[in-house]
Amino acid sequence: MRRLPKPLLLLLASRARPLLRHEAPLPLLRPPPTCPRPRLLLPFSTQTLAPGAPPDAAPAAKPAGLALLEDAEAQESAGDHQKALDLALKALAPLQESHGGWSLPVARALRLAGAGASRVGMLGDSIDSLGAAGEIVDYLGGGRGGPEVAAVGAAVHEQLARTKTALGRRWEAVGDLRRALELKSGCLKEGSVELGDACREVAEAYAGVLDFDKALPLCLKALKIAERRFGEDSAEAAKVRRLLTVVYTGLSRNEEALEQIELVRMVYGRLGLDVQLSQVEIDGANVRILLGRSEEAMNDLKRVIQRASKESDERALAYITMAKILSSMERLGDSKRCLEIARGIIDTKGSVNPGRIAEAYAEISMLYESMAEFEAALSLMKRTLVLLEDSSEMQHIEGSISARMGWLLLLTKRVGEAVPYLEGAVDKLKNCFGPKHFGLGFAYKHLGQAYLEMDQYESAVKFLKLAKDITDAAFGPTHEDSIDTNQSLANAYGLMGSYKLAMDFQEQVIDAYKNCDTDSEDLREAYRLQEQLRKKAQGSRSAVFPANALPVLPEHND
Repeated sequence: MRRLPKPLLLLLASRARPLLRHEAPLPLLRPPPTCPRPRLLLPFSTQTLAPGAPPDAAPAAKPAGLALLEDAEAQESAGDHQKALDLALKALAPLQESHGGWSLPVARALRLAGAGASRVGMLGDSIDSLGAAGEIVDYLGGGRGGPEVAAVGAAVHEQLARTKTALGRRWEAVGDLRRALELKSGCLKEGSVELGDACREVAEAYAGVLDFDKALPLCLKALKIAERRFGEDSAEAAKVRRLLTVVYTGLSRNEEALEQIELVRMVYGRLGLDVQLSQVEIDGANVRILLGRSEEAMNDLKRVIQRASKESDERALAYITMAKILSSMERLGDSKRCLEIARGIIDTKGSVNPGRIAEAYAEISMLYESMAEFEAALSLMKRTLVLLEDSSEMQHIEGSISARMGWLLLLTKRVGEAVPYLEGAVDKLKNCFGPKHFGLGFAYKHLGQAYLEMDQYESAVKFLKLAKDITDAAFGPTHEDSIDTNQSLANAYGLMGSYKLAMDFQEQVIDAYKNCDTDSEDLREAYRLQEQLRKKAQGSRSAVFPANALPVLPEHND
């Protein structure tokens, strides 16, 4: 069993909103008339909307519904979201009377209601209201749309993205942000600041779910607009370059990432932005570590430590990165001292910024794990999960840490404790990164192996097959995790007595070892297991299976 790669940490800043007490659900609108409407029917509102007024209807004085709608928009701008929600709900019935249910004013009211519900903690009601608004906007845009419809639609999808993120559904939220950008592109001037900001926001969202290929073109477009509007050496362009650094690093284009960091470093140095300069130099040190330039990285970190204030986040992060370098040099004592200094700074900060503290604790726990200090690593991971338990927007960090905790508990033979962490990780990682992300594949694999240890073979097979689909697609059949998953499936089917299926997966293990440069002992062991399986299928009592029951072959045995 091997270590997971670096966990999926927080790439973008998120703002957690506290959930308030449960409120009554949003009311449904009136029964539906006979009118054309989109195929998709949601449980809220669009099933109960009245038709619009005839096209030749004479204009009337401003209806009460519009006045309530405008008041609701004013309250939203003023930050009174509960009042905006109440006014938007009051506006719905009169707006149906005056404009019909499938109208832009009703969509505006539903968007306001959805935004207000989200901000006061009624997230489920928010999704219902915004989904209804989105249906109306899509219907109006199918032939009768215009810039105003597009603007309202963009606002609806942006709010849907915020609400889904608050629910931990980051993967779905990216699709809404992309749709908002498409709508904005139709009504914003090409090269405008607003369009550049929208491109950057969607690129951030893609980077946040580790889809760097889709983030890159949007980030480059945002940078081009920022350079034209504000100048190549502007703080605005530097902000986009920092995101581009994350994207290039995610794509393993580390030299290009370092080029962007140097450009940003010069801008922040010229502007005297010391905190931002320290953050960028820490980023640069991490990229230099990836490039094998540890001495240069250490020099960057020493500059940060000299510049940063004694109790600053930047100083703590510099010591954590320095510990990483020292650990790679096998200077474990010096590495641990750096971690102790970093923890001394972080522990005094309490819950001022739980996301940032969680990142730091996760980095420290990984370093303890690399030193085989498993108990210290687990203790910090548990502490991090406590910090994050009320932050629904940070479920991507929570899922990653839970997955790593589950693996460590499995590694240290605490299988019963491992399973709840792995099960929780699966749900969170799927919502945050989608159903095919490699991190989810690792969580499935370890959960399957845990069930195998508990003699729950059918559950083991279920999760191991899910893991196989992901790891084969992400890394190919000769990757060590793909081979490990196939071996676990062979073991599970062998223990179930399904010897033909077990032999099929054992054959895949052998083929993978044949097709990659690997220790001949691994291939010999795979052949030996295949022979044991064959004997087991023939009823031999001397057969020893699965792999973990076999003795390790001595090195001299050919």
